[in-house]
Amino acid sequence: MSDERIEVQRTIAAEATDIFRLLCDPRGHVAIDSSGMLQSTTGEPVSGVGDTFVVHMDREALNDYPLGEYDVTVTIVTYEQDREIAWTILGMIKPPLGHIYGYRLAPADEGTLVTSYYDWSQIDDQWREAGIFPILSEGAIRATLGILARTVTRN
Repeated sequence: MSDERIEVQRTIAAEATDIFRLLCDPRGHVAIDSSGMLQSTTGEPVSGVGDTFVVHMDREALNDYPLGEYDVTVTIVTYEQDREIAWTILGMIKPPLGHIYGYRLAPADEGTLVTSYYDWSQIDDQWREAGIFPILSEGAIRATLGILARTVTRN
């Protein structure tokens, strides 16, 4: 971990294929979000780099910036079947923030070791100078992993 990246890990008692399937499904993102910002989605499951879907957001859940309800486009930037998926966000803010969210999956004795990461090392200088990062805390990312574990083992 660095000053511009958060990584958290958790072993989940599920197969990587099941976890990856959930992470490729836009509805899966809403289902596991611990921040409360993700409200619903429009789009189909992704299957490669460049694929997109829309997430309908409500920033009031964070109570930090009065953006209200708005939409963002999730664009897949890394896609390795059952091993890694990552995306960036394009929305109403210009220039785009440039942060990346992702998951790496690796076999573990009791299921799959899931690493969730949040990287803002390549953000635009305007946002770096604004001092708004990280938007999500390590605790929020860790909580999302807990919800992921609960969700994927329930199905």
